[in-house]
Amino acid sequence: MKTCLECSIKIVGREDKKFCSDSCRNAYNNKINKDSTNFMRNINNKLRKNYRILAELNVDGKSKASRDKLLTKGFDFEFFTNILQTKTGNTYYFLYDQGYRSLDNDYFMLVKKEI
Repeated sequence: MKTCLECSIKIVGREDKKFCSDSCRNAYNNKINKDSTNFMRNINNKLRKNYRILAELNVDGKSKASRDKLLTKGFDFEFFTNILQTKTGNTYYFLYDQGYRSLDNDYFMLVKKEI
């Protein structure tokens, strides 16, 4: 006799079924995937905010923005997901597929990686 992983009610149906309903499946997965600490939640929120700012300013996949414009929108330069060093010596900072590289005069080149 199988029971639901979320609410422990008896499961009726397919042999490999794990949940009694979609709501139990969603609740179970939300519990497992939630950020476990405020620290993690805060970092993930900053990463999401930075990503949204880059995506908003970089609609065409390649553009330019000033440091002031990024900072005014709330961009935090300390939070990014990875760094790409090119053969020519340029350093790009990425938030998933949205990236930026420092240019002269406090400007940044915004790029989007093709996935």
